[in-house]
Amino acid sequence: MLDGKVAVITGAGQGIGKASAEVCVREGAKVLAVDISGAEDDVAAKLGDAVVPFHADVSVEGDIAAMFGAARDAFGGIDGLMNVAAVHGGRRGEFLSLEEYDAVTPLNLRGLVLSMKYGIEAMLESGGGAIVNVSSAASLGVQERVAAMYQATKSAMNTLTKAVAVEYGKQGIRANVIAPGFTQTDFYGSAKPEIVDYMASKAALGRGGESREQAEVAAFLLSERASFVTGVVIPVDGGWTARLA
Repeated sequence: MLDGKVAVITGAGQGIGKASAEVCVREGAKVLAVDISGAEDDVAAKLGDAVVPFHADVSVEGDIAAMFGAARDAFGGIDGLMNVAAVHGGRRGEFLSLEEYDAVTPLNLRGLVLSMKYGIEAMLESGGGAIVNVSSAASLGVQERVAAMYQATKSAMNTLTKAVAVEYGKQGIRANVIAPGFTQTDFYGSAKPEIVDYMASKAALGRGGESREQAEVAAFLLSERASFVTGVVIPVDGGWTARLA
């Protein structure tokens, strides 16, 4: 599905980002696996020569510029960008907290804008490409156990992605969002079992999702099989957002 494609994936050290790197490689892509944790090296070691690791803080413009420079150097250009890196959204304290705003927005919004800005420039050099941003089912409504600032940044991601799709569509760039429901990533390994059970029960399918299930949809959107799909937000949530409550 992705033979000959080159994708940059942020947040590739674990969870949905790591699974996306695995699925993209399985489908024939070469991947620049980006993370701040150091786990990007482990992902590259596991997946082999198709993956080049890159250490970056995506809220820092210099790191983003260097990230796409590394992709050009390694692969000659890029066709796909997947933005997974984010501050996670569990509710931690005061509902409207400036501290939480300051903690969440540099990565979730500034990082998104920088990554798309430099990614679009690189894609235009190659004649176009596809962007997949990872939002949240909590961007489509309100979940009381999720931080308000996190939900706000993910709603902004949806709108920014649509704006990019409209602005650059005629130049060969598609941009879409997947909005995961509760997905059992490494992040939830230390969560209380009752919290995990509560969140998983929200899905109409009666279970939490797997990172691979998110990655499969993302890989499709990066591929030419989705050549007429742009500017949409696709809930990958097991039917969570189909409910009224």
